[in-house]
This record gives sequence, C-alpha cells and structure tokens, in this order.
Amino acid sequence: MTRLFGTNGIRGVVGQDMTAELAVRVGRAIGTHFGSGTVALARDPRLSGPMLARAVAAGLMSSGLEVVDLGMVPTPCAQYYVHTHAGLKGGVVITASHNPREFNGIKALDAQGMEMAREEEEAIEALYFEERYRAADWSGVGDLRSDPGAADAYMRGILSHVDVEAIRKRHLTVVADPANGAGCVTTPYLLRALGCRVLTINGQPDGAFPGRLPEPTVEHLGDLMRMVVEAKADLGVAHDGDADRAIFVDETGAFLYGDKSLALLARSELAAHGGTVVTPVSTSSVLEDVVREAGGHLVRTRVGSPIVARTMLAQGAVFGGEENGGILFPAHQFCRDGGMTLAKMLEVVAKSGESLSKLAASLPQYHLQKQAVEVPIERREATLQGLLGLVKGRKVETIDGVKIYEPDGWVLVRPSGTEPLFRVYAEARTAERAKALAAEGADLVRRAVRG
Repeated sequence: MTRLFGTNGIRGVVGQDMTAELAVRVGRAIGTHFGSGTVALARDPRLSGPMLARAVAAGLMSSGLEVVDLGMVPTPCAQYYVHTHAGLKGGVVITASHNPREFNGIKALDAQGMEMAREEEEAIEALYFEERYRAADWSGVGDLRSDPGAADAYMRGILSHVDVEAIRKRHLTVVADPANGAGCVTTPYLLRALGCRVLTINGQPDGAFPGRLPEPTVEHLGDLMRMVVEAKADLGVAHDGDADRAIFVDETGAFLYGDKSLALLARSELAAHGGTVVTPVSTSSVLEDVVREAGGHLVRTRVGSPIVARTMLAQGAVFGGEENGGILFPAHQFCRDGGMTLAKMLEVVAKSGESLSKLAASLPQYHLQKQAVEVPIERREATLQGLLGLVKGRKVETIDGVKIYEPDGWVLVRPSGTEPLFRVYAEARTAERAKALAAEGADLVRRAVRG
C-alpha cells in the first residue's frame, strides 16, 4: 500500500498532488474512520484553503459526520479547540505549515487535539486506497456549522499559563512577523493582551505570502531583524504559515536559532517543575547541557512533532520541542504552539530582567550547520543502507537516519518526511568544524545515492 501521510500530515503541490478529488476522498476516509460524531475543521490562509476545506468537509459529511468550521486560525488554535471540547471525535486542518506557497496539506487530529498516531493514519490510508467508505443515506448526511470563537478561547488558554502581570510590568516592545499566515489573527492580539507595544510586518492574512516565504529561517527574516533594531524593540517573533512555530530575534537584531530558544524555555520549565524533556536527535547539544545542569532527564526521538508529542505523553514529560521553533507545553496541550511559545518567552525575559541577547549568551555555545541533498524518493531506502555501509566502524546512532559522533561534534543525515531530499545537520564548538562536518555528511549522501 502506498503511504499517504508524511511526517506531519498529507502535503503536496496544489493541482498536482493536492487536489479537490484527493481532499474529498481523504475526508471520506477520515469520516469513515471516526464512524460518527462531530469534528472540527480549520485552515491557514493559503489560496487553495477554501477549496480544499470545502472538499474535505463534503467528504466528512457524506460519511455522516457533523462538521464545526473554525475558519482561518492557527493550527494550535484548532488543536486547542478539539482538546477542550470533550464531545469532538477529532479534527482536520488544511495547512502546509512552512512549505512554499504552491503547497497545501491535510492534517488529521485525534480527540485530544494531537496529530493522529501512525496506527490511525494507517487505518485511514487503508480505507482510502481500498475505497471502503461509509456513505450516509439522505437522512444521515452530516451538517456544517461555524464557531467564530475559537481564536479568543485559544488566547485565553495561553494567558492562563503565564504570569501576565509580570509581563505587563516590563512594557516590552515586540515586532511580530506572522508571515501573512494564520498567526495574523491571534499573535498581535495576544501581545496586546500581555501589555506589549506591538509592531507588525506581514501582518495581514494572504495566501500568496507576498512578504516572505512561510518558513521562519534566517534567510527569510531580514526585514524583521532590521525592524527590531530600528524600532528599538525588546525582541521580534516570526511564525510559519500556520503559527505552530515561533522563532525569535533579539534586541540587537540577531537571529536566535531554535535550539537556543528551546534551551532557554527548557531551563525555565525545569526550574519550575523538574522532570523529563523530549526532543529529536537533530536538536543541539545545548539542550542536553541545560537539562543536565537543571537535574532533568532528556529523551531523544525521531524527527517530527507528532512523535515528540506522543513520547512526551508516554513519558509524562514537562516540556519538549524541536530545533525549528516548534515547542510543546503539555500543561497547555500536547502539540507545538507558536503562540504559547511566544508568551512563555516573554515571561522568561520579563521575570529575568535581562535582555534576550544576554539570556542567549548565558547558554553553552555551539555552532549548527544545515544542508539538504536531493534524493529521489525511490532511492531513499537504498541511500540509507548505503550510508550505514559507508560509516561502518564509526560511532553511530540510528534513531532517525544516521547520526555520526566525533570527539568534537556530530553530523546527522536523515531523509525528509515531506520532500525528496536528505537533510544534513552538523554541530561543533566552532563554525569551521561544523561546516566541515556538514560537508562530510552531504558528501556521504551523494556517495550513497551513487551506490
């Protein structure tokens, strides 16, 4: 059976892999899997969102499910809605998250608001490929209604988990860049509720993403970095298209890599609660150092926020996240949440009395390099096996892809779950050594592809 779901939902180029026909069939399969009841439906502002949302809704209703349309909201907002409404069977979000504008996707949620477990995805895939859909009769077709209150409830949930007064007392100035994405309808208002002076760029929802590409990388955030300095702001925050990630810029205009924000927030959470932290194998050793220093326990997983979330649930973890700015606060909900991450970072800055740059400088210093090497999907498994042969005799870890440890750093090579390429992550104490390790990792991939 061909696999339908990737690392984080179903994604494809609109009009090619991601079509209305596929969306209807996926909706029918998800509806058949749930059996009966009510599901929430949401989307990000991508231009194809209304088309695909209506197609999925038709599929869900045709199988007898009731659909609550939340409209255009951040993915974690939709997840919070499902999480806090006990009667819902689950949800569906139409989003391609950080992918370029021509992509869109379908994410299925369980009754806790978490991304579907792989076993449930496989059950939906079986229904889809075998076309074993439940078809309701004329009197059993589901209905569609709207609930415009999801965003306000989500923001109230975030505010209940931070020290609002401590943040308000600092009168912070924050520049927000929601990337013309779903965060436009929540992040500026959340900041205002926290007493911040708010400036926005790319602050109107627009599925053409005219301001910048949706992924909040250093290459895409030049405008934000400049504006933070010019406005003399305390920090800047950037989201991806569906606002489940948050990346920060300090008051000097410096890009704060996700590993560092993850470590700062882990330090804060462990100081308050102690316990276990969960992160993928791709995360910097800075998190390991911080967790060890705080007396906590670190658990490594394969890459992917659904895997991190389910491991956190199983381990009873107090905190977790990825190096890309996707961070999870289980007291709030078991999914990565850009709005919650922003509020918690403001709390850390406010309570410390320090600048974000000074807080980041207090962390152990590592240098991380990333590359990508194109590898055809059909060559993925052969390439992985070839890599294992090339590194035989070296210290390796195979939780996800191949991670090679050296005395002065490491390099991780793993296949992307959403694109036809292998990602290379390398870390060392110096930038030069990290670059050398990344180059070696990319070369190993090319050699393995050639066989």
